[in-house]
Amino acid sequence: MPKKVAAVVTEYRKWSHADVILRNLLEGYPDGKKPGLELVALYTDQVPKTDMSRDLARKHGFPILDTITDCLTLKGKTLAVEGVLSIGEHGNYPENEKGQKLYPRRRFFEEICKVFEQSGKIAPVFNDKHLAATWEDAKWMYDRARKLMVPFLAGSSIPVAWRKPDLMLPKGCELTGAVQIGYSSLEAYGFHALEGLQCMVERRKGGETGVAAVTCHGGAKMWDAFDKHGWARPLLEAALKTATAHAKGDMREVTAKANDAAIFEIEYRDGLRAFVVMPNGWIYENDGASFYFAGQRRGADRPDVCQFYLQQPDPFAHFAELTKAIDSLIQTNHAPYPVERTLLTTGVLDAAMRSRHANGKRIETPHLEIAYTAREWGGAKVPIPKAWEKK
Repeated sequence: MPKKVAAVVTEYRKWSHADVILRNLLEGYPDGKKPGLELVALYTDQVPKTDMSRDLARKHGFPILDTITDCLTLKGKTLAVEGVLSIGEHGNYPENEKGQKLYPRRRFFEEICKVFEQSGKIAPVFNDKHLAATWEDAKWMYDRARKLMVPFLAGSSIPVAWRKPDLMLPKGCELTGAVQIGYSSLEAYGFHALEGLQCMVERRKGGETGVAAVTCHGGAKMWDAFDKHGWARPLLEAALKTATAHAKGDMREVTAKANDAAIFEIEYRDGLRAFVVMPNGWIYENDGASFYFAGQRRGADRPDVCQFYLQQPDPFAHFAELTKAIDSLIQTNHAPYPVERTLLTTGVLDAAMRSRHANGKRIETPHLEIAYTAREWGGAKVPIPKAWEKK
């Protein structure tokens, strides 16, 4: 029997994260198989004119409830579902002065945990994308989950998407440097780039031990810190060889003039240094290709390079791969990969946005002493759906 789950979402319109995740529960995966999950209740925080949820509720027979408590209890007195999907992405929400979108992810999780406490029982929870805009909210959520012993999973679809080639670094390898390329808005898509970087570098010798400092470099001098490290440019060039879409002209000249281009410099506690390059104005999305990784292993003749491939437009099958991870969480009561990865990337992103707001100040991050061990859940292994793949 499928496990009964509730979904708490900001909004449910075409191609929102609520749509591209929950469609797999309602209609099945693109290959026709179905997850072992049944959506039995939905809460929508906002209802735009383009809302899909009301029609889908009539079609599939699930209720839309007015409160998160009613959603998780099915209007009863105790928890009535075996898993919760919290999808706080998209919708009309404010930004703070640092450019962070204030989605109600902490509020959602607070309400979910209240039901757990009042019921005296818990269920696994998936939190879409980074835990929260700010470190303080993210750490609160992580600590709350640990206190209540909630099986907790979070993060981006990037680590579970297709990798071209299918790269998984050897566990325990020695990395001398890493570069990740992303694109688009520094917070929303910078997070995806950070998750792509982290799912690779967490496999290095000694495991993950955390991040000591973060700097966001932008403007005319955005390349200065990058160029101080002789290993960085060869890695960038190796990754760019896999890039399928970019503007004409010199990348450095274009990005120096772009208001939203930047480089995140990440200083890990064990001495590893990595750069997330967001060359907005020069690189852009094409056929799902816009995130690229390159890392140098000690003693290797050439860098390890891959493209993270996001299948789009419809059916956005990389979200089917994310749904498989959510399914595993709820079926087993164990996260298939550590939520600490997303706690760390959330903290790095928050520090990067603080650095940007402070005109490129280096932000020391003693609070990001986060240690964890990588697991073996990697990128998608199934074929990209042939009916949709661009020929």
